[in-house]
Amino acid sequence: RFICIYPAYLNNKKTIAEGRRIPIDKAVENPTSTEIQDVCAAVGFNVLLEKNKMYPREWNRDVQYRGRVRIQLKQDDGNPCLPQFPTRKSVMLYAAETIPKLKTRTQKIGSNDQSLQQGEGGKKGKGKKKK
Repeated sequence: RFICIYPAYLNNKKTIAEGRRIPIDKAVENPTSTEIQDVCAAVGFNVLLEKNKMYPREWNRDVQYRGRVRIQLKQDDGNPCLPQFPTRKSVMLYAAETIPKLKTRTQKIGSNDQSLQQGEGGKKGKGKKKK
């Protein structure tokens, strides 16, 4: 009664042919398997993370794209484990909605802005030296 969710299912950088399974406006930019695991475990699912598994259609072999999350969607008698998530699609949409709110995601966005500003300043300085 376990379902598999690969990061490619929720990735807004992927096309449907490449494996995305939810609408692009609800998808997340480059989700990782650990983020999916964190979100699903927090809501109360029985979650298993398989780090070395890869999505078959994924051509990039980087560690970032590895991993698969197995989630117990239904009990042995066929009833959903959590009534608010009756289908695999409902779980994927919830995960995609919640991942951007994770602390790791919000901290990364703040640090990226600072590094971009510093990079732009360096480029201007190099331009002046060449003249």
